[in-house]
Amino acid sequence: MIERKDIADELLDLIRQAGMLYYRLVLILGPVGSGKTTLLRYAEDKLSSPIINVGLELSRRLISLTAEQRKLEIGTILEEVVGSTRTDIVLMDNLEVLFDPGLEQDPLRLLQGLSRNRTIVATWNGSITDGQLIYAEPQHFEYRKYKTQDFLFLNVDGIE
Repeated sequence: MIERKDIADELLDLIRQAGMLYYRLVLILGPVGSGKTTLLRYAEDKLSSPIINVGLELSRRLISLTAEQRKLEIGTILEEVVGSTRTDIVLMDNLEVLFDPGLEQDPLRLLQGLSRNRTIVATWNGSITDGQLIYAEPQHFEYRKYKTQDFLFLNVDGIE
């Protein structure tokens, strides 16, 4: 249950706005346990859009591939997973697998590519700091930093 209806309504507004952009990408930002998944469930209920557990779905499809095949195929596989929903709005949770250094991927670019043909709403374990989108801490092997462009975002911290 979401106690702060204003933040849930703000998410729905961002999703509507994203539909008019080149990259139709909305990131829900916050640390683990901050309520990002709860917001996705709210959007799922209001929009009748599916939530994809990215970690689970990719793990199922990547397990039989070699390390080199995984690097080459992950974008195509992710597109297949998202495309199989056959909806205009797709909600994505548990993206951590995309940051695995062994996959040699750029998670934000993957999401942006997916968001050209549909609206993607994804959770992101990070924040906006000094005008930069951050994932993980600088000393962490999965650390990423991006300019805050070509996506919309909602900062979440402890809404549950």
